[in-house]
Amino acid sequence: MVCMVSRQGRQLQRYSKAGSRIVVGYVPTLVWFGRWVDGEMGGVVGVSDAEWRSCCRCIPYKFNAGGGGNRHDDVGTSMEVLVVSSPKGNGLLFPKGGWETDETIEQAALREALEEAGVQGNVEGKLGKWRYKSRTYDAYHEGIMFPMNVTQELGDWPEMHLRERKWVTVAEAKEGCQHPWMKEALERLVRRVSNSRRNSAAPAS
Repeated sequence: MVCMVSRQGRQLQRYSKAGSRIVVGYVPTLVWFGRWVDGEMGGVVGVSDAEWRSCCRCIPYKFNAGGGGNRHDDVGTSMEVLVVSSPKGNGLLFPKGGWETDETIEQAALREALEEAGVQGNVEGKLGKWRYKSRTYDAYHEGIMFPMNVTQELGDWPEMHLRERKWVTVAEAKEGCQHPWMKEALERLVRRVSNSRRNSAAPAS
């Protein structure tokens, strides 16, 4: 049985040591700056570590039925990722929300994916970390991206009347990404899955 009411309020909300709200599971339209350094985002001049707001994000993904999904070189065409509309009309994004004190960060990502997109699945190992500035809230964020392998898509979910959901190809998602780190996360996911399939397909020695 799926609860059809999204969590409201911030009584259980987690906050960083600097007092910032910790948010999970989203890729919003934001101003990007900084740089990748060895797979991690570099710092920003004049911003201390205490000013960064901790965030966690996930990319829900699946493989389409006709994509030849068993071949590692077909991952880019057989994989699809899920995006949802923003109630504020700021384009399409991945599911997002806060990390609360009665759940792990993986559970928070799963909950937000269920509430906002109506999907369930398995959260996998992180894809990377980066830093950026929010244009909407004029705040600095440090985020970690996780992929989520979707195993079930529900017909009814808590925010179905607030958002639309859409499966898009990796190429379509990259084209819609306005910032380099979004594309980098998708590329890392494709490489990871491709390598995993290549290794599983290799004959045993």
